[in-house]
Amino acid sequence: MMEIDIPGLGRLRLYHLVLDYNGTIALDGQLIQGVRERLVALAREFKIHVITADTFGGVKERLSDIPCRIHILEAEAQDIGKMEYVYRLGANRTVCIGNGRNDVMMLEKAALGIAVIQDEGAAVGAILAADVIAPNILSALDLIANPLRLTATLRS
Repeated sequence: MMEIDIPGLGRLRLYHLVLDYNGTIALDGQLIQGVRERLVALAREFKIHVITADTFGGVKERLSDIPCRIHILEAEAQDIGKMEYVYRLGANRTVCIGNGRNDVMMLEKAALGIAVIQDEGAAVGAILAADVIAPNILSALDLIANPLRLTATLRS
């Protein structure tokens, strides 16, 4: 669990880290270099969840050495599936990271939503729904690992 005091926003008590897979922590089905090490380190503070349709297959194998729960989505209504998953965890205790149109609802509802812009790009709705925009997943994970950076960005 991580607690972050943000002037003007309040105290965030974050237990869960929910990540989209393709376009967020992976590109074309392959985990982005540097993500594995960061997730292993963050697993000391968070319960990590990866939500995916597993478009390219093999996500369970690729994440087998990372302490995380993998949730495979149905093909239909993935945006609703992601949002419902976050609600079940407790949206007020969850940080979400995504980039796609199907991430908008979970980014909006989470206590902290981070949108990433990478090689796959980012949906405008995801950017507008997020609390913070990061240039890539490594920067986004580093924000979480260094909460004073979040305080500096989000304080009023």
